[in-house]
Amino acid sequence: MAIENHSEELLNLLRALADANRLKIIGLLAKQPYTVEQLGALLGVGVSTVSHHLRRLSKAGLVSARADGYYSVYSLQMDVLSSMAKRLLHKEDLPELAADVDLDSFDRKVLATFTGPDGKIKEFPAQEKKFLVILRHVVQSFKPGVRYSEKRVNEILSRFSKDTAKLRRGLVDHHLMAREGGGGEYWRIEER
Repeated sequence: MAIENHSEELLNLLRALADANRLKIIGLLAKQPYTVEQLGALLGVGVSTVSHHLRRLSKAGLVSARADGYYSVYSLQMDVLSSMAKRLLHKEDLPELAADVDLDSFDRKVLATFTGPDGKIKEFPAQEKKFLVILRHVVQSFKPGVRYSEKRVNEILSRFSKDTAKLRRGLVDHHLMAREGGGGEYWRIEER
């Protein structure tokens, strides 16, 4: 529930700032307080447009007004803006905004496109990032901490494709497996 509230509050802040004129108003108010009329003249827009933008910014808590005779003078709430930015855009919390996203959906789609029901590779993708998905899938057939002869590696890779050399090179080049030189042993590199 806390993540949903955090996301909603961040969305409200970003919506309030998601307009060129509102950003200009923030910039102007960062220098000094202004009335609606002054802001309208500076921006070259009508008073009603400025009032609309100020309402949005006020609702987000970014600006406040104080009466000065017949006019309302608007000021930027720098402490509120700073506090919101620190609280809502905290580096460690940002990944939580994508907590409900299925991170494996791209991999599943690539595997469904390029492998058959038997797990064999129908064709190798041209795009590097898709080829990497295939390689990450293939490397799961190798146990961490176990050393394999090149012959055994080829036996395992032949379950996926006749082109075992391409798979072997790809696994080593993308640091999913390592090997000793001269046809020595291969082993799976531990994920970090």
